[in-house]
Amino acid sequence: MPATVPYLDPALPVERRVDDLLARMTLEEKAGQLFHTANVMNDDGTLLERHDDTNGIRPTAELVTDRHITHFNLLNGDDPEAIATWHNHLQRMAADTRLKIPVTLSSDPRHGLFSSPATGQTIERLSRWPEHTGIAAIGDEHTAREYGDAVRREYLALGIRVALGPMADLFTEPRWTRGYGTFGEDADTAARMTAAFIRGLRGTAALGPDSVAAMVKHFPGGGPQQDGEDAHDHNYPEQVYPGRRQALHLRPFEAAFDAGVTQVMTYYGMPVGTDDWEEVGFAFNRPVVTDLLREHYGFDGIVCTDWNVIDSTALAGESFGPNAYGLQHLTPAQRIARALEAGVDQFGGDISTDQVVELVRSGGVTTDRVDVSVRRLLREKFRLGLFENRYVDPRAAARTVGSPPLREAGRSAQRRSLVLLKNDASILPLTGRPKVYAEGFDPAVLVPYADPVATPEEADVALLRLVSPWEERDGVLGGFFHGGSLDFPAERVDEVRAIAKATPTVACVYLERPAILTPIDSEVSALIGDFGSHPDALLDLVLGRTKPEGKLPFDLPSSSEAVETAREDVPFDTRNPLYRFGHGLTF
Repeated sequence: MPATVPYLDPALPVERRVDDLLARMTLEEKAGQLFHTANVMNDDGTLLERHDDTNGIRPTAELVTDRHITHFNLLNGDDPEAIATWHNHLQRMAADTRLKIPVTLSSDPRHGLFSSPATGQTIERLSRWPEHTGIAAIGDEHTAREYGDAVRREYLALGIRVALGPMADLFTEPRWTRGYGTFGEDADTAARMTAAFIRGLRGTAALGPDSVAAMVKHFPGGGPQQDGEDAHDHNYPEQVYPGRRQALHLRPFEAAFDAGVTQVMTYYGMPVGTDDWEEVGFAFNRPVVTDLLREHYGFDGIVCTDWNVIDSTALAGESFGPNAYGLQHLTPAQRIARALEAGVDQFGGDISTDQVVELVRSGGVTTDRVDVSVRRLLREKFRLGLFENRYVDPRAAARTVGSPPLREAGRSAQRRSLVLLKNDASILPLTGRPKVYAEGFDPAVLVPYADPVATPEEADVALLRLVSPWEERDGVLGGFFHGGSLDFPAERVDEVRAIAKATPTVACVYLERPAILTPIDSEVSALIGDFGSHPDALLDLVLGRTKPEGKLPFDLPSSSEAVETAREDVPFDTRNPLYRFGHGLTF
C-alpha cells in the first residue's frame, strides 16, 4: 500500500486519518477492532502456533489474520528481550494484513510483588514497587506520578501501550479479594493517587507516541462487593450499597476524567437494590454506561468490558465465564447487542467476531453503531503513534527494563510505604548486631543485618513475617483470589504468642487485606504493616537504616463481628477499629 494513502500520512490530522481508514474497512475488519483478547508468547519470543487449551488462547495467526483482532492483553512473559521480540513478530504479522493496522498491546499490573494469573503476573526484571495500597500509604502525588512514569518507561520499551489500570475502586469492604490493587479506603486519597498515576503513564500533556494509555477500572467502582466476595466468580455477582454511597465510589473516577483518561473498564458486578441502576452486570447497564459515564460525565473515550462477559473460555484448565450477570439467559450475540446498546465499545477477553458480523447482517446492530466504537478505537491508535512506531528495540528493552535508577525508585517506595503500627518501649530500631530468631526471612538475607539463631530462647529479638489470612477454597479462582475470614487461625496466634513469651517479638504483616491483628497486636512488642516489599526493605526499617514514613491506607478492624456488621459501600464503618486510617508511628 503506498504511503500516500491518507490514513498512513502522519502529517494529516487524526480525525482525517480515522475517516479515511474507517471508509476502507470491511465489516469483518471492523468487527475485529471490537475485541481486546488475551494472548501468550512462547518463551523464546515467537508467536503461538497451536491452540493453548489450558488458557483458551487461539493461535496468533487465527486472531490477527482471520479474525482481524488488533488489541491484545499479554498474559505471560518474563524476559524483556523476548517480550520485545514477540511484540515485533506480532506487529510484522499485523503489517502483512490488508490494511496494516498495528496491534495495541496491553497488560494487567506487572510491577507489584503480588502475582496472580487472573489479575496480573509480575515480571521479576521490571522495577518492583509496593502494591497500590502501599503507594497510598506513602500518600504523596509525586510518588504516584513517579510510579506511573516508571511503568510508562518500561512498558514502552516492551511495546506495551495500554495499562489495564489503575484501579480507582475504593477498598470499603475489608474482605474484598482485590483491595490490594486499589489506592485504599479513603476517596480523596484514592482520587489524588489515581489522577497522578494516570498522568505519569501519559508522560505528556496529551496522549502521544511516548505515552501509555490508562484503562481506569472498574467503573462505577468495584469495591462494594457483597460480603467481600469477587464477581470473577459467578457465585458472587452482587454489588450492594446499603449505605447509599454510590456517588462516593465515583469520586476517584471523576479525578481520572479530570486527568484526561481515555479508556475505562466496567466491572463484572451486578448492582442490587439501587434506585436508578439496572440489576444486570455493569457492561450491559445502560443507566451506568450511557446515562452516567457518557452523558453525565461527557466521556467519549473507549469503554471496554472486563474479560469474558460474552462467552466462556478456559482459565488454568477450568471453564471461566461468561460473567453476564442478570443476562445468563441471552445468547452470546444477544449479549453483544445489549452491551453495544448500553454504550460499550470493546469486549475484553472474548473473540466473538463472527457474532458481530451476523448481528449487523441480520439487522440486530447497525453499521453506524459499530462505526461509532471503531472510530474511538482507531483514534486511540493514531494518537499513540502506533502506525509510525510499530516496532521496539529488543536490546534496548533489556537495558531499559529494570534499569538501576528505576529499580532503586521502586525499592525506595517499598521502604517508604511501610507502616510502623506499634513500637512498645521503642524496641525499634534495633541497635548493634542483635541475635535474631526469624520466620519468613531467608537467613542469607538476614546475615548482613544480624546474627540468625535457631530458637527464640537464644535470641535478643524474634522477627516474624506474616501474611494476611484467607480461606482455602476449591477451584482455580479460589486459589487466585484470597477471600473469606480476616482472622488468623488460632494455631498461628498460639505460635506467635509462644515466641513472644520467649523473647521480644517484631511482627511484619503483609496486608493484602486488612487482617484482624487484635490477638497478635496484644502479644508482640512491635508491629509493621507491609504492602508488598522485599525483605531488605523491612530489615532496613527494623535496624534503623531507614525511618518509617507510611500511614495506614485503610482502617484495621478489631474483630470479624465488626467487619460482618459494617456496610460494604461505606468507608471506615467497622466499629472500634484496632488502628485507624492515617495511623503510622515514627522513630
